[in-house]
Amino acid sequence: MAENSLQVRKTFAQIEEVRSSAGRDDAGGPLRKVAVCVVVKNPFAGRGYVEDLAVLIDASAEIGTHLGEEAARLLGSTVESYGKAGLVGAAGEQEHINACLTSVFGNAFREAIGGGAAWITSATKPGVAGAIIDVPTAYKDDVWVRSHYDSMEVRVPDAPHADELVLIAAVTNRGRINARVGGMSIAEVEEKSR
Repeated sequence: MAENSLQVRKTFAQIEEVRSSAGRDDAGGPLRKVAVCVVVKNPFAGRGYVEDLAVLIDASAEIGTHLGEEAARLLGSTVESYGKAGLVGAAGEQEHINACLTSVFGNAFREAIGGGAAWITSATKPGVAGAIIDVPTAYKDDVWVRSHYDSMEVRVPDAPHADELVLIAAVTNRGRINARVGGMSIAEVEEKSR
């Protein structure tokens, strides 16, 4: 990453493949979920309240691109759903990780995975090393496709340290196995967008 980036300590990826649900599979094949994380030093850790968080917002575009490209590569197929999340260590505040996940990050992430018309679901929280966060995911072109409402549990074993932030991008290749709660279909979304 470029010199004006946040200081990266490590990256971490997690891949999950679900082949059946309730003892059944469906015609859609396995559900593959990928999360890619980057652990960075929080430049505002321990400083108390800081009004201008532009440093985090501006640096997040490069990170969004990197995480999106890597998530799509590891998924190995077309991205259908996406989500984002983040953790902030104890010496920071939740607003620090929220600054990292604004539309600047989201637009870069979206472009890196091949586009998407829907807003990107997200979650953030304070945490300690090994904290678990559920990254919500939804269909990338319309949030009303209920078959794709899902999440991915993510945990980076040694992050965040007190002075760190963890940024997470998650993607999936399809909706839930045996989804059957109605809502719009992908075909209806595609027809609507014509």
